[in-house]
Amino acid sequence: MKITIGKAADNDFVADHAEVSRHHACLVREDDGGYTLEDLGSTNGTFVNDVQIVRKRIAAGDRIRLGDSYEIKLKDLLNAANDYSEEFAALKPIYDNYIREKIRIQSSNQFKTRLFQALPFAIPGIIGVLIGFAGKGSATWFAVSLLITVCAPIIGIYFGAKQSAKIPEQLQELTNRFKIDYVCPKCGTFLGEIPWESLKRKKQCPMPTCRARWSAE
Repeated sequence: MKITIGKAADNDFVADHAEVSRHHACLVREDDGGYTLEDLGSTNGTFVNDVQIVRKRIAAGDRIRLGDSYEIKLKDLLNAANDYSEEFAALKPIYDNYIREKIRIQSSNQFKTRLFQALPFAIPGIIGVLIGFAGKGSATWFAVSLLITVCAPIIGIYFGAKQSAKIPEQLQELTNRFKIDYVCPKCGTFLGEIPWESLKRKKQCPMPTCRARWSAE
């Protein structure tokens, strides 16, 4: 990939500034993924971190200046070439965390729901039966055992249903955050729940008005 920089309209990055030559410099993507900035014989020079260069490998944090005062960032040059591969790569952990958290919410709440519903049928029921045997012949003990045996499952079902009701709310909150974060870095369109790897294989945004490149390959 090669991005030309200058005042002329045929450049990839047009810099309409008095100190910028018509074809001032160019940015080249190397085979290893790095970037090299090269001066194209400009009148006022190309500078990296205030040092004039002819050809120099640069990084994201370097200060690029054309002439005495026109400053530009590496990110702006890459965006001019419609290259959003770095920003798109940052979406992978967002998708992975969303899926992981979604599974955690569903499994955790389902376990708690079943626990609330199952235990009242087991432990209190057994206790009720034991109390019934211990107080054999006693109407009071029989009433207590009957109350425990009948009420415990009802209470368990109530708390189980209450726990189950939390799932949609938690999932909706998670989805709302996901819709804000999992978007095309250029046009901001939500990418749905399509796996990140599948989107990477498409190599660009599906929106006709965007077509941001997601892969530098």
